[in-house]
Amino acid sequence: MEHAQPADRVPADRTPPDGQPPVDHPVGAEPARTGPTAPATGEPALVAGEPAPASGEPAPVAGEPAAAAGEPAPVVGEPASAAGEPAPEAAVQPSGAGPVPGDAAGGPDDAAGTGERPAPPPRVAAAATKAERSPKDMAISLLVLLIPIALLLAFYRGFLGGDQATTVDAAPAIEQARSANTFPVSEPQGLGSGWRTVSARYQTVEGGANLRIGYLTPEGRGVQLLQSNVPVEKLLPAELTDQSQPQGPTELAGRTWQRYTARGNQQALVLLEPTRTVLVVGDARDNELRDLAGALR
Repeated sequence: MEHAQPADRVPADRTPPDGQPPVDHPVGAEPARTGPTAPATGEPALVAGEPAPASGEPAPVAGEPAAAAGEPAPVVGEPASAAGEPAPEAAVQPSGAGPVPGDAAGGPDDAAGTGERPAPPPRVAAAATKAERSPKDMAISLLVLLIPIALLLAFYRGFLGGDQATTVDAAPAIEQARSANTFPVSEPQGLGSGWRTVSARYQTVEGGANLRIGYLTPEGRGVQLLQSNVPVEKLLPAELTDQSQPQGPTELAGRTWQRYTARGNQQALVLLEPTRTVLVVGDARDNELRDLAGALR
């Protein structure tokens, strides 16, 4: 049981209970400093439940709104925000949090803040470059490609003889046919320098043997000289087609030749002998066919 206190004794702790107004002190009396230091006159009191600033940290500035509950306190050493402006956002993101949209380098938020448009992706830039090419640029590029090709073609034709047909020696094939002694063999004599021999072959076929010699006329047309002992009723349809018909005789070097139609625009001269058949056929003109047929000896 406590002893009774005198009525004029003032309690040592004058801090009012929570939720009640402070008790006025008599003039000249000094309240006991048993609790936390009260804020100075004109400064707002701290929000209930908010922790007091740590020792050595500056007190909140008068007129600045206190930080709301749950928000981080301003970093020590950072300049305080001006009056009326919101506090700056924390520069460091919490660990484990994903990237904030718009905060990536070159993102739309950064572009909006600087007033600059973001650079287009490389594919878009390449497509725009192609679209800007003019027909003149494409013509120049094509010309650059065609010039080396034209130079190579000119070198091939002028120095390597690319347009000239490959000539062969018909003597081995003629000698082979004479050695076989299956039919008499004739050889052109006295043809001009414009005639070129491009093929020569002797071969045994069903029903006989053939000696084929191909020529290129001075006008660049092809003519074939065929000597064979194959029966004529089988040889002519195979060489001139089944629809070929005689067009009349012609005399050449003391021999009687028959003119025949042949495949396409070709024509033929046919010499019929008991032991062989001679054909001069090709798309050459009639005078060239006659020159070759008349030169056989």
